[in-house]
Amino acid sequence: MYKAFYGLREHPFNISPDPRFLHLTRRAHDALACLFYSLSRRRGFVLLSGEVGTGKTTLLNCLLLELRKRNIPCAFVVNPRLDPIEFLELTLSEFGIGGPSRGKGQMLQRLHHWLQDRQAAGRTVVLIVDEAHTMSLDLLEEIRLLTNLENSAGKLLQIVLSGQPEIEDKLNLPQMRQVKQRIVLHARLQPLSLEETEGYIRTRLKRAGANGQGVFSPEAVRAINRYSQGIPRLINLICENALISGFAAHRRPISVELVEEVAQDFQFDAPTAPSPSAPPLASELPASLQRILSDPKLSTAFLNFLQLVEQAHNP
Repeated sequence: MYKAFYGLREHPFNISPDPRFLHLTRRAHDALACLFYSLSRRRGFVLLSGEVGTGKTTLLNCLLLELRKRNIPCAFVVNPRLDPIEFLELTLSEFGIGGPSRGKGQMLQRLHHWLQDRQAAGRTVVLIVDEAHTMSLDLLEEIRLLTNLENSAGKLLQIVLSGQPEIEDKLNLPQMRQVKQRIVLHARLQPLSLEETEGYIRTRLKRAGANGQGVFSPEAVRAINRYSQGIPRLINLICENALISGFAAHRRPISVELVEEVAQDFQFDAPTAPSPSAPPLASELPASLQRILSDPKLSTAFLNFLQLVEQAHNP
């Protein structure tokens, strides 16, 4: 409806987790580093957490695309509210491991043999579980046991858990200490700063076909950051509705008044304190990421990986 008016080829602010619109903030960069390091070194267990709407699923879809491009066997479970048997059946199905389900023991045996064959061929196998905060404690324990599938060369199955901060609360329970101890790396996604919000909006508009002309005024962008509190999903929601309103009013660029009208319609309250600036990259990297950047081989491999990501998502 508004695409031609604003010079766009497609809608830039859909709330679906489309990896083509990935914007690599510092936190997203760090999270990809954690995932890359864990998978490349076959460490076994990595956790990705963040508040609702901070871009976890988009990041996972980006990772999934890269894994499939490299023909790395991977399973992506998006609804883990299952009992352990159902989860195991779904995992085998995602990996394409055939055979009748004749009990848990035989399913685990088939999985183990299949993983051994993949490792003998020099291949990494990845299991990604989204919405991990919805899992039962029994299922978390079952997934921990899957990390026992290993040999002298390392873990046979690399596992990525992704969820809201409630997953951290579950892992802090005394009965979950064995699961928590298996997590070798933990990446957290945070709300965007004002500078990151500006970059996020600019990136999505560019990938939707914008020719560089300002679609949102600087004052409008600052208001979007305030009302969304830096949550990417809410940024998308405000921007999409502001574009619709701006088209109806034949207003270009989008003004701060239009953004405030949208915020009022959705009953968004602006916080009194402004969003913090993005922290510097090098000084606050976790030790594991310091190691990536200090090891020439790991650093080169990681930079090549990020370059592939950028090429794939910056046509």
